Amino acid sequence: MNRMDFTGRYAKSNATLKRAEKTIPLGSQTFSKSRVQYPVGVSPLFLDHGRGARVWDVDGNEYVDLVCGLLPVVLGYRDPDVDAAIRTQLEKGISFSLATPLEADLAERLVDIIPCAEMVRFGKNGSDATTAAIRLARAATRRDHVIAIGYHGWHDWYIGATTRSLGVPPAVRELTHRVAYNDLDALRSALNAHETAAVILEPISIEQPADGYLAALRELTHKAGALLIFDEIICGFRVSLGGAQAHYGVTPDLAAFGKSMGNGMPISAVVGRADIMRLMEEIFFSGTFGGETLSLAASIAVIDKMRREPVIDALWRSGSALRTGVEAAIARHGLSGTFSLAGLPCFTALIIGSHPKARKEVVQTLFQREILRNGVLMTSTHNVCYALTQADIDHVLEAYDASLATVAAELDRGDAESRLGCAVIEPIFKVRG
Repeated sequence: MNRMDFTGRYAKSNATLKRAEKTIPLGSQTFSKSRVQYPVGVSPLFLDHGRGARVWDVDGNEYVDLVCGLLPVVLGYRDPDVDAAIRTQLEKGISFSLATPLEADLAERLVDIIPCAEMVRFGKNGSDATTAAIRLARAATRRDHVIAIGYHGWHDWYIGATTRSLGVPPAVRELTHRVAYNDLDALRSALNAHETAAVILEPISIEQPADGYLAALRELTHKAGALLIFDEIICGFRVSLGGAQAHYGVTPDLAAFGKSMGNGMPISAVVGRADIMRLMEEIFFSGTFGGETLSLAASIAVIDKMRREPVIDALWRSGSALRTGVEAAIARHGLSGTFSLAGLPCFTALIIGSHPKARKEVVQTLFQREILRNGVLMTSTHNVCYALTQADIDHVLEAYDASLATVAAELDRGDAESRLGCAVIEPIFKVRG
C-alpha cells in the first residue's frame, strides 16, 4: 500500500489542508482534530456533515464516527430533540443584553442531578470550567499551589506543568504539581510538600479507580485543608447522568462539566458547594457568551432526553458490544501482545504498544490508516453515542477485523514503516495513563 493509492480518496481533504494552513496554524482550531493526530495524506482531515452516528468527509467518504467531536456528540448528529430546542430558541434570539430564564432552568436541572451541585456558573468549554474551579479554590483557601491528576485544559495554570509549557511564565508553572492516578503515596507527598489550594482530577479516565481510591483521596485532600475538584468534562453525562461522583458515591467540593452537556453546542459548567460558589461574586469569572441561549436550550434538551430515555444504559451496552467484538478480533489476528482495551465501556481506550518488528507509533499509524480506509473515524478511543445502531456496531467490528488483518500481515513482513505512505504520528504529550 503506498501513498498514491489514497490520492483520489482524500483529494479534497489534502487540498483543503494546503489552503487552510495558509491562514490557520495547523489548519485546525483544535490539536486533537488536526493533522498531528492523523496520518497526513492517507486520512480525512475535513468533514462536511453528519447524521446519527455517521459522518461524511469533504470527499464524500462515509464513516461510523467513534470520535464524536471529541465526546460532545453524546446523542448523535442532528438529534431531533436538541435541534428542535435550538430552532425554537433561534426564533427568539441568541445573545441578549440581560440574562434569560434559561440560565436558571438549566442550573436547577444540574443541581437536581449532580451530587455536589448547589450552585452553578456556565462557560463555553472545559478549560473555562476547570480554570474557574481553580480560581474559586484559591480564593476560598487563600493558597496558591494545585495538584493535578489527568488532563485539565489549555490554560496557564495547568498546561504550564506539561511539556507544552511554551509561553507560560516559570512562576506560574511552579504552582501546579502533577501526580499519577491511583497513587495515594504520591498525592500524600505532594500535599505534605506544598500548601495546596485544590486537588483536581479526572475521577475516571482510561484507568479505573482502585477500590477506595476516590474516598481516600478526598480524605487526604480535606485533611490537608485543600478542596477537591472533580474534572468531569469527559465522564459527566456519560458514565452517569450525575457524573462519576454519582456513579462512585464520592462527592467533591467543586466539579467541572462540559462536552456531552450540549450534544455539540459550546457549553460547560462549574458546580459545587454554595459557600464556595458564592465567591463568584468576588472573583472575576465573566464572559459575554456565558448565557448564550442556543447552548442553554440544547443542554436542557439533552438532560431532559437523558432523564426520559435510557441514554446512559445504551452507551454502556454499545460500548460493551464493541469491546467484546474488538477483543475477539485482536486475539483472532494474534495481536494481543500489541493491542488491548482499557477503561469503562462508555469510554473505552484502544491501547497500542510496540511490536517485535515495529515501534508503537508505527503500529498506531498503520492501524489508523487502515481503520479510516475501512470506514471508521477514530483515533484511540471508542466515543460511542446514543444514535449508534447495531448496523453501525457491525460495521465497526468488520472494519476492525479487516484493519487488524492488514496490520498483522504488514508487521509480519517487517519494515512496515517504509510502506506506510505517510509520516509516523508522534504523540503531542502524554496526559493520561
